[in-house]
Amino acid sequence: MKSFENKVAAITGAGSGIGRALAYALARQGCHLALADVNSEALAETAATARTLGVTVTDNQVNVADRDAVHAWANQVVLDHGRVNLVFNNAGVAQGGTVEGNDYADYEWIMNINFWGVVYGSKAFLPHLKASGDGHIINVSSVFGLFSQPGMSAYNATKFAVRGFTESLRQELDMAGGAVSASCVHPGGIKTNIAKTARMNDSLSNVTGQAADQARQQFNDQLLRTTPDKAAQVILRGVLRNNRRILIGADAWALDAMQRLLPSLYQRLVVSSMRLAAKFAPKPKRAVGEAKATE
Repeated sequence: MKSFENKVAAITGAGSGIGRALAYALARQGCHLALADVNSEALAETAATARTLGVTVTDNQVNVADRDAVHAWANQVVLDHGRVNLVFNNAGVAQGGTVEGNDYADYEWIMNINFWGVVYGSKAFLPHLKASGDGHIINVSSVFGLFSQPGMSAYNATKFAVRGFTESLRQELDMAGGAVSASCVHPGGIKTNIAKTARMNDSLSNVTGQAADQARQQFNDQLLRTTPDKAAQVILRGVLRNNRRILIGADAWALDAMQRLLPSLYQRLVVSSMRLAAKFAPKPKRAVGEAKATE
């Protein structure tokens, strides 16, 4: 794919963050949009702004964990736009908690959205992308699809799964020799709402030394550095270059290098650094008049 002009792109999670930034960046390059999100109000805001940029925009409330809904949306996109050239499987959620502290429902919830949502989007749109004669699947994993850390087993599992799925898909498309390709995106810390809306349970304090809300706030303040607009620029540049792996942010590049150089030892480094961080983590303040545990 040499240009996005007059192409049609379908984007999940378009109501905010990277999805919204992708919509605006593509619209500015003359790409027509089919937008989806589970949050209808946020989706409508994205669609309204994108329409002011002079392209055709459709928006549908879609839960990517619903296979039938995703397939119905894919078919509707082709009916509305005549074709579809790109699908950005971007919608995702986060969850924090230890393996012992998590419920089975935690794993099922995040897997249904982060992994199955990608599988449904890829399979639903693949026949339409092939029919367009010039297509690309972009699946958003994470830096946590490259390395693991304690307290993130559910999120790690989904993002490693997206990476493996997409790399296998890309090889199959290469072997087919057609006009459809695939890329896997690994963002580092992006300034989106994913951390604010993440589900975290109290077991996370065993890893971070902080209550869930404190850990969430520190993560937002210290680790989310790259803007969604910058992330969108990097992704679109990677698509035009047909990159297999798209890393976003200096943190993603650094962690990718660490995992490559120290494929097993990196785990010890992560454990040591998190122990140190937990030791010096700010403790929750006691309410006025609250007695110490030893009193």
